[in-house]
Formats: sequence, C-alpha cells, structure tokens
Amino acid sequence: MSQKIKKTDNFLDLIPVIKRNQSWIKKENGLIEIIIPRNKILDRIVRIFHKTPKVMRIELDKVGSCVWKNIDGKKNIEEIGKILKAEFGQEVEPLYQRLGTYINILKNNKFIVLKK
Repeated sequence: MSQKIKKTDNFLDLIPVIKRNQSWIKKENGLIEIIIPRNKILDRIVRIFHKTPKVMRIELDKVGSCVWKNIDGKKNIEEIGKILKAEFGQEVEPLYQRLGTYINILKNNKFIVLKK
C-alpha cells in the first residue's frame, strides 16, 4: 500500500491512509478517540507491577478530529487543508505548516501511512 516517498515528492500531493488495524471511535461530542491496545509482552509485565490500562486512548481536539475524519485514502493533504480552512478559518493558520506537522506525528506514531 505504502510507496516509497521521495524528498522531491510534493508533500501536499500525498494521500494519508489510516492503517487497517488502527482502532478508533467517534465520541458523542463528535471528537475522535484513537485506541491503542497495550498487549505486548512488556505491557503485560508492567501491568503486573503497576496498574496500567489494557488500552491507551488518545482524544483528538476538534481540528485533529476534522483531519482524522477526512483521511479517507482519497483526499490528499492539500484537499484536507482546504477543508480545514473552510471550517476553521484563521484559527488553523499557518495552515499547511500545522497540518504538515500533525500528519507527520500521525505517521511517526504509525496511525497512518502516506501514499502517492
């Protein structure tokens, strides 16, 4: 699914895709909550000695939730940016710097992949 991204590729043309095994829910307030299971061996060992949860939940804010809802495997980053601009206006400026940083955070945490 994921193709090798080159430095010469235009970041705004890349298409983010939520990983197939990534769990998430849309809460009643409309915000997205990403669910990360903690079931690796080290997680289980830590749970024996410390009362840590079996899953970690990350609640996204309204802008992050809007980005997540628009990651459909079809829209590129530029199109998602235009949606953010229409919905939030000046609140999201500098738009593409913030969006680029956010997309990279999602990618680095292995919640999404980028494709051409």
